[in-house]
Amino acid sequence: MQIKQLNSGQAVGALVLLLREEDCKNFSTFSELTEGLRDFVIELISRKDFEGKKGSFLRLPVFNSSFKNLYLIGLGKKEKCDLNLIRDSLAWAFRSAGRQHNDSAAVILNHLKEFSGLSVTLGEAGGLCGYVFDSYKTKDEDYKPFALKEIFSDLYEPEEISTGEKLAAAQIFSRELINEPGCAINPAVLAQKAQELAKEYNLECEVWDENKLKAEGMGGILAVGSGSKNPPRFVHLTYKPKNNNPVKKIVFVGKGITFDSGGLNIKPDNFMLTMKGDKTGACNVLGIMKGVSELGLNVEVHGLLAVAENMPSGSAYRPDDIIKARNGKTIEINNTDAEGRLVLADALCIASELKPDAIIDMATLTGACMVALGKNRAGLFSNNDELAEKVLASSNSRGELLWRMPLEDEFISKSLKSPCADLINCGERYGGAIFAALFLKEFVGTKENKIPWAHFDIAGPDMKDKEYGVYSKGASAFGVRTCLDYVINL
Repeated sequence: MQIKQLNSGQAVGALVLLLREEDCKNFSTFSELTEGLRDFVIELISRKDFEGKKGSFLRLPVFNSSFKNLYLIGLGKKEKCDLNLIRDSLAWAFRSAGRQHNDSAAVILNHLKEFSGLSVTLGEAGGLCGYVFDSYKTKDEDYKPFALKEIFSDLYEPEEISTGEKLAAAQIFSRELINEPGCAINPAVLAQKAQELAKEYNLECEVWDENKLKAEGMGGILAVGSGSKNPPRFVHLTYKPKNNNPVKKIVFVGKGITFDSGGLNIKPDNFMLTMKGDKTGACNVLGIMKGVSELGLNVEVHGLLAVAENMPSGSAYRPDDIIKARNGKTIEINNTDAEGRLVLADALCIASELKPDAIIDMATLTGACMVALGKNRAGLFSNNDELAEKVLASSNSRGELLWRMPLEDEFISKSLKSPCADLINCGERYGGAIFAALFLKEFVGTKENKIPWAHFDIAGPDMKDKEYGVYSKGASAFGVRTCLDYVINL
């Protein structure tokens, strides 16, 4: 998708107008429209065919004009309008235009220029609007591809638009990997994808196979991957700025279960669908590394991927097994479907050894978090208020909803203890997301070095069963743009 400067009289397939209720009462908003179109829109408003109410939409074919279709999108009341609503509305309008065979669209934004960062938002919406995972569909004569190729805007700030486009591209890169089924992406293949990314962007990349994992004491990853014929992998990517003088060192850690059957504690059939998405955290980290590289940020960034396939077999790890994580802590297994925290435990140990300024992990970790927060908001757990506030600010800026959850809980902390090991991997039903976060906390930093850490439990918003905001159905790669925004602000 190309976003260009809108010129007077530009011939396009669609013209998009985003209007608040107040804009519909102030006809100076339409000063940039041609006289005939301005009169037409004013008449529609005066007849109350369109009043700018939030969520309202009107599409009209237009004849004898420089464009063929007019899209009017309502943003609601001015005081409740924000960039997130504008981003979603733009994406929806562009998606509709592209599906209705418009190869180009123009959007008028000058009346909204009071919103700082509007051009970044335009770049995000333009980049995200047309994505769909259909590479396995047969393209017969009835197949109608997404047509939109060019967007023209009166508000044209190339650098900011480019930033938005790079944020979108990073997220789409992750979405494409997440959407791939388990038969296409196994641990070795995902590690190969990381190596290809490293080669393209000149990143350092180290991959540990099962023998190296054993030598390095990565007991959690080895246990989870023990039931599959596809052995586990650990991937370490490193980005360093060209000036070799980074302002910070940040580590991103991703859970990469390429398919999660539940292991010997096997999932019911309806819960196993979409488990190709259990690699979302790791794929998100790859998207973040791509975005950081393209943006050329002055921060040292490490991406750690803990990758395994959780399958049942005669070699699978069992309930009652006791395993040892990299930091020496022993873990009694009472549920093989609580596997994500085990692979993350090893990865968080490596992250801590890097002695960074902050660690952020992302994982489709618990159904309990989805029960608490629904399908469109993720849980944020953190041991550091300053880090949590910065992450929440980036979340709000990019429209990826996070809610900070409690981390300190004496009762749940006590339930981490096992009678025969240092820890147990799964607590009781209630407070399951908190238990998982407290478990992960056991592998972050040391008593002497308390590293700021944030954990995203993204089990709710990671997969969309229908279109929502900027997202089409399928993988969302929730968190990629939030994390990139956080690094940009450093």
